[in-house]
Amino acid sequence: MQEPVTSEAGETEPEATRRAAGVTESARANRGWWDRNADEYQVEHGTFLGDDRFVWCPEGLDEVEAELLGPTEELEGRDVLEIGAGAAQCARWLAGQGARPVALDLSHRQLQHALRIGAGFPLVQADAAVLPFADGSFDLACSAYGALPFVADPRLVLREVRRVLRPGGRFVFSVTHPLRWAFPDEPGPEGLSVSASYFDRTPYVEQDDEGRAVYVEHHRTVGDRVRDVVTSGFRLVDLVEPEWPDWNTSEWGGWSPLRGHLIPGTAIFVCERD
Repeated sequence: MQEPVTSEAGETEPEATRRAAGVTESARANRGWWDRNADEYQVEHGTFLGDDRFVWCPEGLDEVEAELLGPTEELEGRDVLEIGAGAAQCARWLAGQGARPVALDLSHRQLQHALRIGAGFPLVQADAAVLPFADGSFDLACSAYGALPFVADPRLVLREVRRVLRPGGRFVFSVTHPLRWAFPDEPGPEGLSVSASYFDRTPYVEQDDEGRAVYVEHHRTVGDRVRDVVTSGFRLVDLVEPEWPDWNTSEWGGWSPLRGHLIPGTAIFVCERD
């Protein structure tokens, strides 16, 4: 086992490893991680995300142009659930189009940032695998890198989303492109060489010196994601792989113009409930 790393402040840094992590451990670890890191996340990425923009991914794909939820002019009056809302930037944009959004997040601290910016719509702290809403409560649901990458069994979330959607409702979610798991999470040239098996589904876990997970991220192949969607009762309408635009010169973790022009970084699944 790797020896724990000590920071300059004398604090033990989490050990990064690949190991099994179940539903409960993943939820507990990620709730704590997002509560601890929400402030830093909003400082680092808040300008890129804006206060009331709907950005799907680090590539900068904007719902204004993409219209993955449907034509913008048809959002008015629609009940929309945003899952993994963070500071609710997407929900705020939806409200600006006349929709009736509800912003849900596992992290209390993230939702405090939503309050700081301002929210004239409901904010709900809950686990996406146990949605506190009645059947058929929403016309649309969306999740921009929220919940799905961090849950041990994404079908639990997908089935819950299907339950709260009305017949014909659409669910659109973005996640790290599965291909990225075969490459190091580095924005430079070192991130362009395959270093792991694409088919290794072992979760990425950061754990403390007692072996307790403090952050967990789960890998699914493209085929896994498609099967998850279909077996959960959705019809897959589209799979969008945003190309890196020339205007975007920013880096976001392992995302960068260098890598973005060569390999996909994001996969967006457009699903409908029959």
